[in-house]
Amino acid sequence: MRTADMKAAELGHIVSVARVDRWSINLRLQELNIPCTCPADGTLRVNVNHAVALLLVNSVVRRVTLPRQTNVDWLERCWGSHVACSAAS
Repeated sequence: MRTADMKAAELGHIVSVARVDRWSINLRLQELNIPCTCPADGTLRVNVNHAVALLLVNSVVRRVTLPRQTNVDWLERCWGSHVACSAAS
């Protein structure tokens, strides 16, 4: 495995988030007691140790990055459904 590939594997999953949104996401994740930092390089680093934390990170990132109407539509579909709603739908 190349050094760059090994470094990427150590970092986990990488998601691009606008620099302007990183502080909002960082603050909310800290409120949820999910370890995260915003280093000077402009990245947002999150330490996810369990499935619930992963779901919370996904929820916070969606809330901050997606248009409000997209989130409203998704919630309305979930509330009207009798099955689990996928975030990708």
